[in-house]
Parts: sequence; C-alpha cells; structure tokens
Amino acid sequence: AAAATATAMEPERECRVLSIQSHVVRGYVGNKAATFPLQVLGFEVDTVNSVQFSNHTGYAHWKGQVLNSDELHELYEGLKLNKVNRYDYVLTGYTRDTSFLAMVVDIVQELKQQNSNLVYVCDPVMGDKWNGEGSMYVPKDLLPVYRDKVVPVADIITPNQFEAELLTGRKIHTEKEALEVMDMLHAMGPETVVITSSDLQAPLGNDYLIALGSHRKTKADGTKMTQRIRVESPKVDAVFVGTGDLFAAMLLAWTHKHPNNLKVACEKTVSAMQHVLQRTIKSAKAQAGDGNKPNSAQLELRMVQSKKDIENPEIIVKATVL
Repeated sequence: AAAATATAMEPERECRVLSIQSHVVRGYVGNKAATFPLQVLGFEVDTVNSVQFSNHTGYAHWKGQVLNSDELHELYEGLKLNKVNRYDYVLTGYTRDTSFLAMVVDIVQELKQQNSNLVYVCDPVMGDKWNGEGSMYVPKDLLPVYRDKVVPVADIITPNQFEAELLTGRKIHTEKEALEVMDMLHAMGPETVVITSSDLQAPLGNDYLIALGSHRKTKADGTKMTQRIRVESPKVDAVFVGTGDLFAAMLLAWTHKHPNNLKVACEKTVSAMQHVLQRTIKSAKAQAGDGNKPNSAQLELRMVQSKKDIENPEIIVKATVL
C-alpha cells in the first residue's frame, strides 16, 4: 500500500516548453497569449521574445524592437552552455524573417537530438482570407522556408485554410478536399494537423465556423491509423488578435494530456477559446458603450479573467468524428 501511495504522490514529471514568439508590453498576442494558459495548465514555459513591441500592430501606433537570428542563436547558446537546453515542446508562431525562421529550424533539430520525444508545435502564420480572398501578411519568401524546412520538422501544425492551401499548393472548396490537403500535410511530416478555421459550409449553418483535425499515428505493426474530426464553433462577430497564439498553446496542452484523443483535445481547446472570446466581446461592448464599435484596446483578450475556463473548460463545443 505504501508503494502505491508513493507512486500516487509523485508529481507528474515537469513538462517544459520553449516558446519563441512575439512579446507585447500591453495586451495579449504571441508569448503573452501563450504563456499564461500553458502555466495555468501546469507547464514550465521558457520564452524567447522574437520582438518586443508596445502593443500589437492592429493599433494606430506601435513601437519596439526586433530580435534577429544571431541574437536568437546567442540566447540559445547561453542555455546550451548551462546544459539547460532540454525541452519537451517547442512552440512557434508569427515570424517575418526567413533567417530567423531558419535558425528556429536549426534549434528544433538540435533539441530533437537532445530529446527524441520532443514535440514541435508550429503555427505557420502567413496570411488569411477576407471575404473569400486570401492574402499573405508576411513576405512571400517565407512560404518555401515553411514548406520545405519548418513543416518537415514539425509534429503538430495549426494552419488556417489559406495557410494549408499555400503549403500544399491545393485549393480547398469542400470538406473532402480539406481532408486530402491534411493528408498531404501529414505526408510532409506532422502527425497532427488542425485547420483552425475555414470558409467551408458548416452543417449547423452560417453562424458556425468549421475547424478540422487529423491525427495520424503509426501502430506497433507499422500500419498507419488516422483519426479525423470536425469542430463547429459559433462565430463571434469581432476581430480579435492573439486567438491563433492562444489556440496553438491550448492545443499543445490538451494534446499532451490526451495524446491519443484529438477529439477531446480539440473540444477542450475550442471550448476554452469560446469562453475567452465570449467574455472578451461582452466586456469590450460594455466598455465601448451602446452602439459603439469596440477598439483594439477594448478587444484585448480577457486572459486573466478566464483563468478558470482555461484550467478546466466546460465543454460547450463538441467535435464530430469523420
């Protein structure tokens, strides 16, 4: 009995994430959107701030500094010299610079040599669709780096529909085509692919947004098994910033806690997301006052206020197994 108690008492081995993302003084994008949820969910988070800006670039003004690839390398060298460069996860998001992205790949590859079980979660941020028209908001020369260097070393990727189309060179018009694109992405490397948003028609109707997930695992006998899911979440009528960063961080956490159940991991991630967005829009509207459109500052994610929802989300969005 004593032995059993001892095992029960032993804490879960600490899980450490290296998150290389933007930092803002005010508000919640990049590392500011990823660190708090990961810490709340029990992860040790080591952050490299790829930029330090006063606020996100959706505001009228912003000021700040950008970290270059040599400076990133220098920070990593410091960790290495102290022999503290062992990580369980790497998380990356928005980057504008090809050499910085190439350096991230070098670091991920080296960390995977240190720990062969390391999982790299990559949000390949390149652009989005507005009213059906896709456009890139990073330099075009990032696409080949993502496609040929980053995605092959990634384990979990979270593109939106437009980014999935860019990476594979295939357009998505139907759910069937989306599943084919996810298979193409699996073939490029990652065993988990989540298309975080799409303009596909939701069975529940126009007020819903479709996300799709696919998890491919190799069984002991070498055969491959794929679990595919569809998640329909209510559309929220506002433009938020930092949602993709929050999504990727929570997906990292919930796939860690449910490694063979993408359905549950996505339900918890999307449900928590809904709680945060609903709280944010309610608060933003109250601050803006009747009939006024909330501004960037008022639409900052209500992160701290959502601590309980992030920690233990009530499932309000169910996924469908396809």
